[in-house]
Amino acid sequence: MADVARRAGVSPTTASLVLSGRGRELRISQAVEQRVLAAADELEYRRNIVSVGLRTGTTRTIGFVSDTVATSRLAGDMIKGALEAARERGVMLFIGETEGEVDLERGLLQAMHDRQVDGIIFASMFTRTLKVPPALTSGPAVLLNAVPKPAAELPSVVPDETEAGRAAARILLDAGHRDGIHTIGAGPRVRDVPPGALAGVERLDGIREVLAQAKVELAGGRVCPDWLPEYGYEATRHLLEHERPRALICLNDRIALGAYQALDDYALKVPTDVSVVSFDDHPIATWIRPKLTTVALPHYELGRKAVDVLFGVIERHRDGAAAGRESHRVSMPVRIRESVATPGA
Repeated sequence: MADVARRAGVSPTTASLVLSGRGRELRISQAVEQRVLAAADELEYRRNIVSVGLRTGTTRTIGFVSDTVATSRLAGDMIKGALEAARERGVMLFIGETEGEVDLERGLLQAMHDRQVDGIIFASMFTRTLKVPPALTSGPAVLLNAVPKPAAELPSVVPDETEAGRAAARILLDAGHRDGIHTIGAGPRVRDVPPGALAGVERLDGIREVLAQAKVELAGGRVCPDWLPEYGYEATRHLLEHERPRALICLNDRIALGAYQALDDYALKVPTDVSVVSFDDHPIATWIRPKLTTVALPHYELGRKAVDVLFGVIERHRDGAAAGRESHRVSMPVRIRESVATPGA
């Protein structure tokens, strides 16, 4: 600071006020301000973040703790969105991954608190309910891609899965489908989902709502124990052994890959014989032929939104207000490709 002041020809106090962003407030002239900033740039001056933190009670850092988001190609854009939103605010993001291990999770959360982060984003690779770790409630925090069970005073940022289900159903209705619509992965009832599949419940809810409004009934549904291609293949083959569907709503793109393979076994073409719509916008969706129409998970937007919500929580925490338990829903965009056609076209 003293070097900057000497280079700019001002007092250390004036240099400090300019570099802390208070120059205009205290009526320091623009010419003096520019001299100080130029000197700081020439000398590669950086503020002492530790001393600033001690003075302001903030460290300009936030934590991002997840199960397997960092190593997931699909969900990794959540981190990219959070990183860019943090950088725009001049904040450092610390990232830790638990791999689902409770002891590691506890240690990472404690490490974040030991480093006095201003807040923590606690993220899940897939949308689910979770029991909030006690260490997460000792400071500002936000759940990302998860909701608390039981309800806790903690906000969550999640994809709008119910509206995604509505969108998938509308795609088929708009193409003229009125019968022979089956779900693969979950259904036909909302409770027919794999354990912990919150996305499945909400997607089915949206699908059933829109079809009911159009006075269209689901012809059937098949539950998959896990949403992987092999289970999508088996479920679709079992369906084809008994009847021929006109359209499939697969609960994710990996299931749809398996469904494509089963349909091919029965010499059925997508979308000429069977239309297929899905969810997630996994890279698989553009690799397979015909390319898959799907409702995308907005991972990047989820990460950015989590940072925005967290800073709102941090501000309320400073004012002594509760965080609240509101749920922030991020819209899921539709990717229209080549897997849906008019019946009999």
